[in-house]
Amino acid sequence: MKIAVIGIGDVCLANAILLAQYNDVVAETLKGDIIPVLNGDILTEYEDVLNRPKFRFDKRAVKVLLDELKKRAVYSDYGLIEDEIPDSKDIIFYAVLMEKRKEDDAYLVTGNLKHFPLRAYIVTPRELLDIIEEGR
Repeated sequence: MKIAVIGIGDVCLANAILLAQYNDVVAETLKGDIIPVLNGDILTEYEDVLNRPKFRFDKRAVKVLLDELKKRAVYSDYGLIEDEIPDSKDIIFYAVLMEKRKEDDAYLVTGNLKHFPLRAYIVTPRELLDIIEEGR
């Protein structure tokens, strides 16, 4: 089962390297079960988050990870959003999700469900892994 996913930068990348359940999401991405959905603004956000001094990630490792995500990704524009998104920085992720959902069953993965409307396609990393497992 392949599944299109948009991940909030700090969840799917920085925390992916630090926490086991997020590591599993990255592993599924690198295996090909998760197809990252990206655009230029999301890539910029990912790069900014991973290069924050507080994480102390090796710059070469960050580049390798981002290059791998780019190779495996599909790209999407912004879609129209009608829902209220409390954090303006999250709007880009939600807008890309809504555009991608016009053609695929895409999911948005976040550690902060309260930042988004309650929808079945907005999930935590653990929920995403469960969805993938159920589809196998």
